Amino acid sequence: MKKLIALFATTAVASGSAMGAIALSGAASISYDDNGSSASVTKYDADLTIVGTAGTTTYTTSMDIDGGTDGSASTTINNTDVNVTAATLATTIGPVTISADMYDENDAATVSSTGGLITDSGDNRSISISLDAPIGDATIGLDDSGDVTVTGTFSGVTVSHTMQDGTDTTSGSASIAGMDITLTNDAGATEWTLGTTVAGTAVTLGSDKAVTATFGVTGNTVVVSHTAERAAVTSATSSTKHTTAQKNAYTTVAVSRDLTSGATLSATYNTFDDSLTLKAAVAF
Repeated sequence: MKKLIALFATTAVASGSAMGAIALSGAASISYDDNGSSASVTKYDADLTIVGTAGTTTYTTSMDIDGGTDGSASTTINNTDVNVTAATLATTIGPVTISADMYDENDAATVSSTGGLITDSGDNRSISISLDAPIGDATIGLDDSGDVTVTGTFSGVTVSHTMQDGTDTTSGSASIAGMDITLTNDAGATEWTLGTTVAGTAVTLGSDKAVTATFGVTGNTVVVSHTAERAAVTSATSSTKHTTAQKNAYTTVAVSRDLTSGATLSATYNTFDDSLTLKAAVAF
């Protein structure tokens, strides 16, 4: 493992002096949420992604460049603040692909007491190595934590199995008779989704009792989503992953329309807090 990491580092240094191509992409949006009976909030978000490529080596970095945090209840904006959100360096050496995640999310993570996400402790940076082994259509992957992943597609069914210490994970997906099916078993806990299209309406049903229906034409859509009540999880386990606060069931209705100017306008109504959010966004 150490020799492979050293080889990867040497490749990265050599390619840095002759970066062949730079690609930029990003998105920006502004939204107004009346927040129902609470005080209204205006939110801003602007993101930029830079991808540099030299041969088979690619460096990708993403940044939040609006000076604030999208989703924050605060309207105070620090215009000098640019936050890195991802940094990845990947290269291919023959049948071996090596990828390094160089950004530690925990350094700047925001923990929400009600949103249901609490990040793991420790350093999230990692190096993963995958090998296209000659075993049919399967691919074997190995990361620096010792987890081994085998993925492949057989007779139209895509299967992935990750071998870990006591917490193996198996997932599968397939399209059968017009239905898209996914199934995941994580350390004994099973989750699934079923998706299909009926009379032009795309419907998705999940094992968590969530239902989503999307209808309309390209550039002018309506999405109705129902999220079931969420029970409180007071301690993280191998199956629940994160602690969560209890949350009542709610339904959202989102109407979105693409404009000839290139921007997208959307309006979302949320029954949880009886709020209406208006948003304008553009991507490039």
